[in-house]
Amino acid sequence: MRTITEKAVEKFLNAESFKSGNTSVKVLPNVSVLVLFGNEIAYKYNNPEKTLAITTCGYKTNTTKERLNALPNVRIQVKKGVWYLNGLEWDGKLTDEFLIND
Repeated sequence: MRTITEKAVEKFLNAESFKSGNTSVKVLPNVSVLVLFGNEIAYKYNNPEKTLAITTCGYKTNTTKERLNALPNVRIQVKKGVWYLNGLEWDGKLTDEFLIND
């Protein structure tokens, strides 16, 4: 895993702003947003459940996969060009079924 991915995800999970190269973290009052190449690929809602939502924004790239795989409870694999999220085929559309464990 690249250093930029580790740092960005750390900041994202801790609701701290970050910017380096093509990756940034925006912190808003109710949500933190992980941004890759200007596309919002992950949201961490600042509520007691600490819900996490992810999307590829239509860009199924190795970099998108790496950034998302660094998040808790997210495991993306690609087999023969098909993306799988936690073992189930995934089209890359917004999915918000993840809880972040402390």
